[in-house]
Amino acid sequence: MGSMFNTLNIGYSGLAAAQVGINVTGHNITNAESAGYTRQRVIQSAQTPISGTIGNGVEITDTKRVFDNFVFDNYVQVSADKEYADFSQRTLEELSTYFPEVDGVGIKADLAEYYNMWQTFADNPDNDAIKTALAQQTTTLTEHINQTQEQVKGLQDQLNNQLEADVNQVNELTSQLADLNKSINVAEAGGGDTANDLRDRRNVIERDLSRLIGSEVSQGELNSNIQIDSNSNIRSGSYTLNINGFNIVDGGTYHPLHLGNEKNDSGFYEVSYERQDGTLLPLEESINSGKIGAIFDLRGGSIDTTTGQPTDGIVQNTMAQLDAFAKGLAESTNNLYAESSSSKKDSNSLELSGDAALASSNLNINQGSFDIVIYDNDGEEVSRRAIEIDATTSMTGTNSIESKINDKTLDDNNDGNADNDIDDFILFNYAQAADGTLRVEMQMTPESDSLGYTFSVQDNLTESGFASGTNFAGAIGLGRYLDGDSASNIKLTTEYENNPTKLVAGRSGSSGDSSVALNMVQQQFESYDFDVGKGTYNSTIYGMFDVTSTYVGISTNTAITQNDTITAQFNATELEYFSTSKVSVDEEMTNLIKYQTSYGAAAKIITTIDEMMQTLLGIKR
Repeated sequence: MGSMFNTLNIGYSGLAAAQVGINVTGHNITNAESAGYTRQRVIQSAQTPISGTIGNGVEITDTKRVFDNFVFDNYVQVSADKEYADFSQRTLEELSTYFPEVDGVGIKADLAEYYNMWQTFADNPDNDAIKTALAQQTTTLTEHINQTQEQVKGLQDQLNNQLEADVNQVNELTSQLADLNKSINVAEAGGGDTANDLRDRRNVIERDLSRLIGSEVSQGELNSNIQIDSNSNIRSGSYTLNINGFNIVDGGTYHPLHLGNEKNDSGFYEVSYERQDGTLLPLEESINSGKIGAIFDLRGGSIDTTTGQPTDGIVQNTMAQLDAFAKGLAESTNNLYAESSSSKKDSNSLELSGDAALASSNLNINQGSFDIVIYDNDGEEVSRRAIEIDATTSMTGTNSIESKINDKTLDDNNDGNADNDIDDFILFNYAQAADGTLRVEMQMTPESDSLGYTFSVQDNLTESGFASGTNFAGAIGLGRYLDGDSASNIKLTTEYENNPTKLVAGRSGSSGDSSVALNMVQQQFESYDFDVGKGTYNSTIYGMFDVTSTYVGISTNTAITQNDTITAQFNATELEYFSTSKVSVDEEMTNLIKYQTSYGAAAKIITTIDEMMQTLLGIKR
């Protein structure tokens, strides 16, 4: 039979249990808005009875989190997808602002005005004011191309810098996670109480890492907490956090990601996993989720070891397409403008040995032929010679441009006169120029120049399209109108920038000749091959720019649509997670009243026993 002192202990146990309940409820209420906090519940049970039948009060067995590991894992995964979608949409929406073509402004509008000015020049080939206006419009167009490429490149640099910051944050979080694992193991050693708040902090870091890099957690056995909730369960045991199979946290140890750009002249960071033997394994292809996964898909993940530039990525592809557009515009324009007569034409700086075959070089030169045409002071044709380019033709040597120009056995005019052929008028030189660069220089002989002779380089087309010629002059920039070979450096050549009145509208240079200007107008309707990476687009100049702007627009719209879908999934998953684990202040206030009532009832037990004891003592007296 239980004594009054046992009953007093029962009351005390009730007070203690109610106090713990109030403490836990208060803890829940004060952390209702704490990120990652999981509501907790007190698990209590009857103490071991006396003699098997007499009750012995209540005891607190544990305080558990109301947590569903399945729901949390899904929430973490969708959080990674949400971060990827949000970051992609924000970045692509910014990228799309660089291409405001739908508003009737931008590069395409400048390009249309550029061709309009060539038409005006063709109508007025000797008007210096129109020459100046054409030069100004050309500068406007090329500067807009430069500016757009600079903005896109700046966005890529921002992504690269963001990658550095995010990888550093990943390493910091994995270090914290490893330390938390140690603390959790110590706190729960020997079957002690569950380290609820530490586990909450670990879950927050797990979600943050998933949002950053799409990591996944692998843990031991799953334990059900049906005493708390029918859906409540938690994993325990061995712990690893991995990125597509690469373990970066293993229990209490972590493996920091290696970030480096020392070997990249362009400063692009590469992310690697360092094995115990020091071998670096690239992770770019393994990270396809979270914010860093989005950065790789935007900036470009795979880095070319030769150029140091990304070979993929939406932003990189946009830059490559803009470069192809600008290079195609410059080459095709220069190939046409080489037809304008002048006394001297030189090329771009070339990295090509004199005996290298032109048709198989990295220059866009095709097999075929072009004509060198000499005009006298009145604009009359004096001589013409076709220069053939076959599979082995080089700049210098036996079968070369030089040998074919200097060939004195040819009678270009079929008049038996050995002194009025191309070799009598033209000097060809392929050597190091005064500025130290390797260039082609073609010019009239001093005597011919003094007599007012000029020359033109005219491609022979095998079909009706302008692109069916050799593109010799365009590929090397001979007598060029535009400098540069990419969107970042295309510009009006310095000679015409400084003095636009030197512009020539026709082949012969005679007054009223506008043949070159008319070809420039026709250029906008011609199709050319634009090489972008491993692919080739056959399109007009306008069409190639449309490829770029459309690519940006479609990529942006796709990102917005995907984000809308993922946002709906995320909201549903987050709601499910919150309904399980987030604190409900209304529910906690109800629990607070319940525990307060329990505390009062337990106190009543103690006061009742006290009165009984006072009665007994009074009887004894």
